Amino acid sequence: MPRMIDPGDAPAISLDQLTDTLAAARVDARDEDGFASLGPVLAGLGRNRSFLADLAIAELKDRHQRQTVSSYGPQVMLLAADARFVVRANFWPAAGDAVMRASGSAAFFYGFAHDHNFPFLTCGYAGPGYLSDDYVVADDPGERRPGDAVALTSAGRTRLDTGRLMLYRAHRDVHVQHPPEALSISLNILARDPAQPWRDQYEYDIACGRIVRGMTTTASEALVALAVHFGGGNGIDLASDFAARHPSPRMRRTAAAALASVDTVRAHAA
Repeated sequence: MPRMIDPGDAPAISLDQLTDTLAAARVDARDEDGFASLGPVLAGLGRNRSFLADLAIAELKDRHQRQTVSSYGPQVMLLAADARFVVRANFWPAAGDAVMRASGSAAFFYGFAHDHNFPFLTCGYAGPGYLSDDYVVADDPGERRPGDAVALTSAGRTRLDTGRLMLYRAHRDVHVQHPPEALSISLNILARDPAQPWRDQYEYDIACGRIVRGMTTTASEALVALAVHFGGGNGIDLASDFAARHPSPRMRRTAAAALASVDTVRAHAA
């Protein structure tokens, strides 16, 4: 289950104070205890009851310029980002809210078991908070593929109510989220890593103890298919090199599949 962290009782801080603290922090996010030590700083921002509304109003007046660099969907408001950390606010609609009726529950990651390919701190900021059925991947989270069996241990249920502070570990903590009773907001600090897009996030079948699918894709995976089909010999050579030597297992499989699809097309054309 996610690691519960004591939020402390320090006074509220501003977003600028939080980002200054993160910039000065000598913390390696791969060190669980080190990353957890930043939790009370996030809780301090959570005690600032006006900053998020003030920022939302400023974004609307400025035509949300800050959000144009965000790769997240409309559920997320990007607050700050640097080379090591991302700070964001997540909005969690209730089951009866209009946005849920329009978009469906899957758009908000409700109702299915999934892990994360990055560690993150989360703090309940407003509302009753979403519920999570929590599980832990019991064995070493090495390379996996859809269909692989995974040992999952139930860790109970948590609610991310206002002020609660937790750390989710990459590839180890799995949860099934359920809508809150009313609109809720959480604040996150995400650890940023250049290799993150190549690390798989998975959906799990809890009852069967298996990985259902990989949820991570990159633009490069689409481009390698384009290169193979339309790039001539150069595209084939590049994909062949990727299939043999790319450091990401997912890209190796993607390149191999693209090459196989070209072979199939040629065989039908012959």
